[in-house]
Amino acid sequence: MTSATEGTSAAKAATVRAPALALDRVTCIFASRERPGDRYTAVRDTTLSVEEGEFVSVVGPTGCGKSTLLNVAAGLLTPSAGGVRIQGEPLTGINRKAGYMFQAESLMPWRNALQNVLAGLEFAGVDVDQAGQRAHAWLSRVGLAGFEERYPHQLSGGMRKRVALAQMLILDPKILLMDEPFAALDVQTRQLMENELLELWSGDRKSVLFITHDLEEAIALSDRVIVLSAGPETHPIGEFVIDLPRPRDVNEIRMTPRFVEIHSDMWHAMKDEVLKGYAQSRKQ
Repeated sequence: MTSATEGTSAAKAATVRAPALALDRVTCIFASRERPGDRYTAVRDTTLSVEEGEFVSVVGPTGCGKSTLLNVAAGLLTPSAGGVRIQGEPLTGINRKAGYMFQAESLMPWRNALQNVLAGLEFAGVDVDQAGQRAHAWLSRVGLAGFEERYPHQLSGGMRKRVALAQMLILDPKILLMDEPFAALDVQTRQLMENELLELWSGDRKSVLFITHDLEEAIALSDRVIVLSAGPETHPIGEFVIDLPRPRDVNEIRMTPRFVEIHSDMWHAMKDEVLKGYAQSRKQ
């Protein structure tokens, strides 16, 4: 016979939601380019998760394997060991519940802004008129109403990022995977795009895994920040809860005492790893 206490505990356990994204003891080993036959361990025994509606950033020295972890989460790379779960289910193949925003330009230059945004719906077989209406709506939401007919080469860097953002969000993914999407922008445009992202995110609170090397960006955007070691054999060395109030203006929040305190703590946690990564890059 099950006691009332046991029944209550079981009911509570049943209602606990699995993370939107969970990497469990992931290791990624590659063949060495410099020395044929040798193997290179880029990431070792790395565990991290993103809860439903949580914005998590990953920071670390240049070349430490941040993008490798994102590719594992996207299903673009199968880990050598460990696994990935999406809402509690093992990931096999491409992560169909995720949208991916790359650091590099990903717009099709032969398609205008509207055609780029509706491309995903078109490939999914959505009715042309319906896809067009949704694309118009999304371009308006990212501040590009009136620019539908412009081609990528006719848009500024910030505008192209807005198109790419709409291109990802129009498919309504449950998880957003973002690989240093604003790194190539000037400081002012980057801050505008960061605020744009937070405003869009606050509407339905997607689960976000955001890769960046910029501590200030990570703190300003995130609920939680995971710090990685320098490679090889990259692994988490710290985790910080960002207890700054929302909504946030990324420029104003940087001036608060609590932001400065968090930034100092994170920098001290990763300073040695940054110097180690820099020394390794000079040897290459």
